Amino acid sequence: MPLWDFQGSTMLTSQYVRLTPDERSREGSIWNRMPCFLKDWELHVHFKVHGAGKKNLHGDGLALWYTRERLVPGPVFGSKDNFHGLAIFLDTYPNDEATERVFPYISAMVNNGSLSYDHSKDGRWTELAGCTADLRNQNHDTFLAVRYSRGRLTVMTDVEDKNEWKNCIDIAGVRLPTGYFFGASAGTGDLSDNHDIISMKLFQLMVEHPPEDENIDWTKIEPSVSLLKSPKDNVDDPTGNFRSGPLTGWKVFLLLLCALLGIIVCAVVGAVVFQKRQERNKRFY
Repeated sequence: MPLWDFQGSTMLTSQYVRLTPDERSREGSIWNRMPCFLKDWELHVHFKVHGAGKKNLHGDGLALWYTRERLVPGPVFGSKDNFHGLAIFLDTYPNDEATERVFPYISAMVNNGSLSYDHSKDGRWTELAGCTADLRNQNHDTFLAVRYSRGRLTVMTDVEDKNEWKNCIDIAGVRLPTGYFFGASAGTGDLSDNHDIISMKLFQLMVEHPPEDENIDWTKIEPSVSLLKSPKDNVDDPTGNFRSGPLTGWKVFLLLLCALLGIIVCAVVGAVVFQKRQERNKRFY
């Protein structure tokens, strides 16, 4: 296959590239040989995750990469940890038993080589944002789009056979250099699945940049993201958006306590007002 390299358990067919078969302890990846020098781009991925495992008895998932390193096997869905660049994880198994997320779960991570992906927490501490997507064992085509333009990262899904994109992730303040490589990888452990890539298509976006951008050496930019809140505060919202801080545990208790105190205050004020009116009415008898 021209312009692509692959390794591990990856198997090439005329219809798809299988990163892992539905077998335990397998990992594989596929990487493009040509670095991407586009400042604004959109990647469309046609994929399929399927297998014989029942609910929560399959794993682990696949990852899409735009990174400096390529063809380096490792523990993060079959690829290198402490990477430089962008990763989009399609995680199908909840390793954190205390999680409230619904899996499969898609998340994004930007790394300058200093961060490590924590599998035991499903990458919660380094996640920028994410969403739930029912992408496994579907009888129709499943797609994912990753768009990067003027510092904004957007991830969209088409996994419901509606032939339309659904927003999953939208983050501003993302800085990614040019000259990195696109790839995909997958891994299985005690549980397994078939992880297939059917196609990966990259599109250039024609976007106007301010004049000062012409003086930037985009190959020297360090991957980074400016967030107004900590990545670990991102939690899935049924509306498809995200809120800061999970409303669970003590936060729920405080919310209910404030509501109860508000009701009590209103009741007391109402009782005082009612009593004064009664006393005022008695003076006219």
